[in-house]
Amino acid sequence: MDDFQPGDRVRVLQDPEHGPGPWPAEPTGTVLGLSTEFQGARQWLRMYLVRFDLPQYDTDGDGPYSSSEVAHIYLERLD
Repeated sequence: MDDFQPGDRVRVLQDPEHGPGPWPAEPTGTVLGLSTEFQGARQWLRMYLVRFDLPQYDTDGDGPYSSSEVAHIYLERLD
């Protein structure tokens, strides 16, 4: 499981199995910190609070959001 630290730059990826969610624009942002861990349907999920570079709309069209909790499986570290 990837371990992200506050200040890490990330891209929020689309879910390859369930369409364009959770954030269809695949935004970039900065990790603010670890939020929580829990057992998901298939694996443990680690949730991180991410501040987006630009406000984002979710797959339902709600927003814009400046930050959100994002599961580690949707985070890609940027160089």
